[in-house]
Amino acid sequence: MDFVNIVGLAAGTLTTIAFLPQMLQTWKTKSAKDVSFAMLITFMTGLFLWFIYGIMLGATPIILANGTTLFFNLIILGLKVKYK
Repeated sequence: MDFVNIVGLAAGTLTTIAFLPQMLQTWKTKSAKDVSFAMLITFMTGLFLWFIYGIMLGATPIILANGTTLFFNLIILGLKVKYK
């Protein structure tokens, strides 16, 4: 694995992990009132486009990071709808 991919994987790991506390807090408190629906939809649209871009480039770090972050945000969105 080359240095560029290592940097990409490290960046993707950190930005993906950043959403775990929000997801766990929402799950634990059963409340997502402080999470903006518009922000989630906008952010998830961006993640989806980054994911597609990564596929088009064949860039594993982009695919993994944005696919995982999109999955976490789908969970947050689901919890927001469930606990509304």
